[in-house]
Amino acid sequence: MSSALVVFCVLLLHTGAQGFGILPGKSLNHLEITKQAILNATVQTCRSLAQVEGTNFDFPAQPFTAEGVAAACSAPQSTKTFLQAITLIQLSNIRVDIRRALNASFHFDEEMFEQGRRIITQGMIAVKASNKQGNYGTTRLKLGELLHPLQDFYSHSNWVELGNTLPNSNLIRADTSIGNIAAESRATCRSCDGDDCRNNILEDIISGNILTSGYFGIVPFVSTKPKGKCSHGGAVDLTSKIEPKGGINKDSFSASHGHLHTQAANMAVAATSQLLEDVRLAAGDRPFLEMVGISKGSSKALCFVIDTTKSMSDDIDAVKSVTSTIIDNDVGTENEPSVYILVPVNDPEFGPLKRTTDATIFKNTINALTAEGGGDDEEYILSGLQLALTGAPFNSEIFLFTDAPAKDKELKNTVIALIERTQTTINFMITDSTVTNRNGNLQQSRMLAASDAQLYRDLAQASGGLAVEVTKADLPAATGIITQSATSSLVTILQASRGPGRSENFQFIVDDSVKSLTLYITGSSVTFTLISPNGGTQQSTDSAGSLISSSQSVGNLRTLQLQKQVGQWEIRMVSTDSYSLRVIGQSPIDFFFDFVEPSQGPFSGFDALDTRPRAGVSSSLLVSVTGSESATVTEVLLVKSPGSEEVSGDLVPQGSGAVLVQFNRMPSEEFVVRLTGRTASSSDVFQRQSPTNFRSSNLTITADANSILVPGTPFSVPFSVMANGTDGNLTIRATNNRDFDSTFPTSLFMENGNGTNGTVTLSAPLNTPSGTDVTLTIEVEAPGGEDMNYIVLRFTIVNTVTDFNPPGCQLLNLEANCTKNCSLSEWVLSVRVTDGAEGTGVDRVSLREGSGTMNTSLAAGNENITLVSYTASCCSPDAELLVVDRVGNVGLCPYSAREGSSAALSTSTRVTQSSFLCFCMLAFGPLLLTGLGPE
Repeated sequence: MSSALVVFCVLLLHTGAQGFGILPGKSLNHLEITKQAILNATVQTCRSLAQVEGTNFDFPAQPFTAEGVAAACSAPQSTKTFLQAITLIQLSNIRVDIRRALNASFHFDEEMFEQGRRIITQGMIAVKASNKQGNYGTTRLKLGELLHPLQDFYSHSNWVELGNTLPNSNLIRADTSIGNIAAESRATCRSCDGDDCRNNILEDIISGNILTSGYFGIVPFVSTKPKGKCSHGGAVDLTSKIEPKGGINKDSFSASHGHLHTQAANMAVAATSQLLEDVRLAAGDRPFLEMVGISKGSSKALCFVIDTTKSMSDDIDAVKSVTSTIIDNDVGTENEPSVYILVPVNDPEFGPLKRTTDATIFKNTINALTAEGGGDDEEYILSGLQLALTGAPFNSEIFLFTDAPAKDKELKNTVIALIERTQTTINFMITDSTVTNRNGNLQQSRMLAASDAQLYRDLAQASGGLAVEVTKADLPAATGIITQSATSSLVTILQASRGPGRSENFQFIVDDSVKSLTLYITGSSVTFTLISPNGGTQQSTDSAGSLISSSQSVGNLRTLQLQKQVGQWEIRMVSTDSYSLRVIGQSPIDFFFDFVEPSQGPFSGFDALDTRPRAGVSSSLLVSVTGSESATVTEVLLVKSPGSEEVSGDLVPQGSGAVLVQFNRMPSEEFVVRLTGRTASSSDVFQRQSPTNFRSSNLTITADANSILVPGTPFSVPFSVMANGTDGNLTIRATNNRDFDSTFPTSLFMENGNGTNGTVTLSAPLNTPSGTDVTLTIEVEAPGGEDMNYIVLRFTIVNTVTDFNPPGCQLLNLEANCTKNCSLSEWVLSVRVTDGAEGTGVDRVSLREGSGTMNTSLAAGNENITLVSYTASCCSPDAELLVVDRVGNVGLCPYSAREGSSAALSTSTRVTQSSFLCFCMLAFGPLLLTGLGPE
């Protein structure tokens, strides 16, 4: 164990970090184990980063919470994205129980040790590759999936019964032995009942240190359990009724081996922390924090889709100006965007997506844009938008600039599907264009035709964004909304649109935490009356009043800054033309949610939907409030977008601040989600709303496939469609964000609603880099086009990996002439780092411990060898190099100038043997009362 880790362990013990604050007698499930391990790993990462950057780090209070950890990481503005990342990983973890309940490999059942380890190690390759490309959404999905079998190993195998007190680190290494696995013909258990099951594993298995795990089955009279083998156990497992009876699982205190539940759960938390540590070291501290949703600045992305054809020069100049303003004002503050994204759109080309976390690089990229090309009126606007939606983080806000109609209108439903799945807001900045006649003479500028503009208005409405229509001369004034949207704590209080327009009253609640209350209205010939909580009023025609502090009108957009008053406001809208209104503010209090459905299989749990929920039947939302640990949810409504009719749900608390909201019947009309709640002060009511509009569907589409796609190999995604009472031909469309070659049936026949099946086949080119994410959207449209549903699936490209060894360090020289006065002397280190003849090459060498100066260079004539020189004061006598190869294998190379110490290791030490927060807690602290959920 490195000296840095020993110090960290001591600090953890002094702060009480060895306990999670779990109530006595409570067993935990995969969700809670995963969350606690991520919180632990994040604390460790932020402390490590603070040491490197020379800043202070204060441990958060116990038990760890997302709010507390984000604040300790100096990123309280990231609480929402942190919780969203944790939730996505958790739901992906629990999905294994729902969709792969009977696949023994995913649970280490039936002695499937090599198969289970393969799922973990292949998953880690994909996770590291995705992290390297910055595709964190795909990373989270895969990470949750591979953590499930890792955690199950300690509950379903006899690792704990064998007396082991530390995790099996070989589960995350592909080139080592897991242990001595029982032969298929070898008996492992005797029959038992109740408390007798404490000792049902045969003595020769225990004494021989032989690994086994239980068999599991739910089909009556059908068992694949060989003679003499252990069963999983429990009421659901029918193999436990067959000799030898009983079971060995430790999923809960009431399980067959429930007396070992605490040890198994502790081991699962430790093993999860171990794996996360390996992922962190491979990625680096900052990328790891981005992966779990922690950003040094704003959690928001600054994302532009820009038409770069010839007529757009004025628009591009406006984008350059607003980009410079945001970057110059926000760099180094909590409002600095976490990532910058640009998708240029030309004709016939669009993209590629350009993403960076470096503000200077992004500014230079924007400034290098030129307007050229085009040739006809229409451009590939929706193709560029599709690319942005699949590349931007969840809950992003995208600004699209164009003066042209869309050439690819057929992608409208695909874009709407991605809007719903990513809950991304899109603002269209639509300007006039100048056309020429055949003689080359200029003609009058013109705005888009009504039908072309309506497409953009529809997409803006679906996302809860704005369709701003202005002249090019007025565009700079309209881009002020981008500066407002870059704020890290932006929340939506109310959003609505009406087309055609009508007179209607809207209410919204402003709480004490809200600042910078802003109202956006788009539309022509719109008048309104504002009514404040204290009864004051102001008309839209009033140039002076007490409720509006400032007002600006440009094109079809009116922006109003409201004087803050806590309580319920009302705005009375009057217009016969289409209009939209959006009330936003800045507040730490917000919420997020997922559509979920209960498991229909043998195990309880909820599965997050990748599709629209079913219309006319019960459905559920899993809701979490962020920004206030004392906030409680009092009501969640589905508000129908065509009007103001509301559907209320029943609230079922789930622990850790999450609430399951159950609706008896999903509306068939478009709707938004609105939440009200209270903070610690019972009189302070807050209201938040999802900008995104959602729909339900009578069509049900399901699909499941391996999430890893190998270049050059055809990849099949089978899918099924159900629709009660539907007959006829269904229209099928399948698109992917990488424009990979694909085949799929363009129509499927359904008779009497009996269901039908199809397959999409993708093929990625051989030169596709590992870590590339692929988003596949499959759409199904009912006969006549009156109903549509979709499923959105994400895959990771992984090239075949044969390198499983970390790069190694060879000590070339270590000179340490340290005196008693350490500040007057230095020590010098020279190291040769290589990944071996069969390795993929050294990717990164960094200083994990030490306060000296490190320099690296490539060896002359051999780019596979990295030379490292290090100089430090004798007051800092220890150093440790972190070496990572191109596929993410990690090694640590410790060195010391202390008198009498071993100077160095000749090769790197695997991370799995040297640095785990979890080991500190297991070795030095009291046992953690944690657990595993039922399987």
